[in-house]
Amino acid sequence: MSSVEIAIRSIQHYLYCPHRWGLLEIDKAWEENIFVTKANLMHKRVHDPKKNYISRGKKVFTSVPIYNDLEPYNLYGMTDCMELHENKNGISINGSKEKYQIVIVEYKPTKPKNQEYREDDLMQVFAQKLCIDFVFGSDCKGVIYYGDVKKRVALPLQEHFQQYDDFLRKTLEEMRDYLKRGEIPPIRKNQKCSGCSMKDLCMPSMKKINDVRNEIEKIERASI
Repeated sequence: MSSVEIAIRSIQHYLYCPHRWGLLEIDKAWEENIFVTKANLMHKRVHDPKKNYISRGKKVFTSVPIYNDLEPYNLYGMTDCMELHENKNGISINGSKEKYQIVIVEYKPTKPKNQEYREDDLMQVFAQKLCIDFVFGSDCKGVIYYGDVKKRVALPLQEHFQQYDDFLRKTLEEMRDYLKRGEIPPIRKNQKCSGCSMKDLCMPSMKKINDVRNEIEKIERASI
């Protein structure tokens, strides 16, 4: 592969805020807050391999490694959950007689206000779809499960495939360009930062200094 590998989870970071993504991927900075902690705890429960099970007409697997090494994708990652639903119009897995419709289930702790899903979360699941379809030769569906409302929201991945595919390719080109140059993207205008765990690292607050000379004298006295 000639292109740099991109982790699927980093696509969501980039679309949420390119500057934050740059701090994570290029500066290797990290900071947590309550929102990150809640998400980590949810994913820790979901990724428990003991939660894999088979019931009538459905197989459920967690923490499934996935990839797509075709240009221009070159993606890798892991699904929260992958469900196989028996469907006569689906695909066979590992030569099985049964046929299945694959459904990606991405877990998020909090449903966004005034909308069904966030576009950056949708694109994260779309990237997972590209990998699963590549590996299994499927046309999988995707849903987001919101823990706070205990509700699944279906994503229009198949209906708007070409639109999302074009957008993802453009996004991956931008990400690889920044990585190649080692440049952190600038902060976008109107970026909402109140809930971001990286806020203090990104925009550290500064003490207002009314008298610079007085502050210098304080530093000099403290160093004696």
